[in-house]
Amino acid sequence: MGIVRFGVSMDEELLARFDELIVRQGYANRSEAIRDLVRERLVRQEWRAGEEVVGVITLVYDHHVRNLEERITDIQHEQFHKVISTMHIHLDHDHCLEVIAVKGKGAEIAELASKLIGLKGVRHGRLTATTTGKGLK
Repeated sequence: MGIVRFGVSMDEELLARFDELIVRQGYANRSEAIRDLVRERLVRQEWRAGEEVVGVITLVYDHHVRNLEERITDIQHEQFHKVISTMHIHLDHDHCLEVIAVKGKGAEIAELASKLIGLKGVRHGRLTATTTGKGLK
């Protein structure tokens, strides 16, 4: 497949704001930025469709909370087929960062993230979702 050129009509003010955004984000040109926007929407669609996806769950938690580390580990072991890898980082005397790479059906990964993020003692958590890349060019 080759490159296809097409035209896009847009309000001047909206285009000016878009141009400012792509400069701040370091895009070489509008085409690169538009391709990223299209890919982002396609990735969201993959998640909604329940296809195989990948993601990263990040947790910042207070390691002094009783049994929290064990509960985080137990949940990961229960879902071992979805957990690719983990990394544990000591942030300071009281807080740790857990980074969990995951792969599976979108809804199942979202459910796993919710279980972990909802644990008592987790100060902040986030699921960053993406695609396996199989369908993107």
